[in-house]
Amino acid sequence: MKAMVSPLPLVFDRRRQRAYRRRAATLGRSTFLIERVAEDLSDRLATVLRRFECALDLGTPTDAVRRALAASGKVGTIIAADALAGDPAVSRHWARETVATAEREQERTLDVPLLVAADEEALPFRDASLDLVVSALTLQFVNDLPGTLVQIRRALKPDGLLLAALAGGDTLTELRQAFAAAEAEIEDGISPRVVPFSDVRDMGALLQRAGFALPVTDIDRVTARYASPISLMHDLRRMGATNPLLERSRRPLKRATLRRMTEIYAERFADRDGRIRATFEIVWLSGWAPHESQQKPLAPGSARQRLADVLGTTEIRLPRTGDGNQ
Repeated sequence: MKAMVSPLPLVFDRRRQRAYRRRAATLGRSTFLIERVAEDLSDRLATVLRRFECALDLGTPTDAVRRALAASGKVGTIIAADALAGDPAVSRHWARETVATAEREQERTLDVPLLVAADEEALPFRDASLDLVVSALTLQFVNDLPGTLVQIRRALKPDGLLLAALAGGDTLTELRQAFAAAEAEIEDGISPRVVPFSDVRDMGALLQRAGFALPVTDIDRVTARYASPISLMHDLRRMGATNPLLERSRRPLKRATLRRMTEIYAERFADRDGRIRATFEIVWLSGWAPHESQQKPLAPGSARQRLADVLGTTEIRLPRTGDGNQ
């Protein structure tokens, strides 16, 4: 008798999330956050003293990361993989971005990356085919992040690098708290109006589970200011970052709830000038596909010199207990 395997629980409505991205492309994107991430990625890549012949930009919603890769001088071929690569509205937006970049940098030729229509949860790349994989503000919306990380690690050549940024647990904490307080007052209960993003403490373990060597996670916390909570919500629409949860409330938001939310937000999270704060927590992940040349921890008990000798001090041994342990 075969063992029953529980299906992976679905958290995000991926079709809905793609629809939000299409809408953002037609509205005109808000790009300050993705541009900051691309600049940070450029700085991180500058510390890596090697060249990457084939790089994949996985799902990043603008060309900001691809521009950073091209400007680094460390990357050869750049591939852009996105589920919306064949979508007319998004393709027109990408074309406008490419032309605008060329005009801004006064380039005569357009360096157009290879575009691949691919979902982040089902990568079409063969094993050991990529030298570098980067992704910016996309992986927080996949249902199977461990599975995606495993696929990325398999697609990387030995000693290939993953650099990814995704929204962390404290992202939009002010909006989450204000909505929860308003719904508790006005409606029968609380519904998930803001996505519960992953905690940075879970990310390092996920990288290790996926088979990455030398995993590193860290946080960049960004505080943006807006004229009002409504301005923030409009900006989230232009980022394509509104609520794609499958368990989101299908009921229209009551005007009284929205009005009370804006009041609570202003009471708790406004500065003296009346502008409100919004937190964006960016979790950075980096890891390498295993290779024999990489540093490895020594086996326990393999040290050839005592720490006390290195420090030039006297070792003080603990007294032994009755059971022979120290």
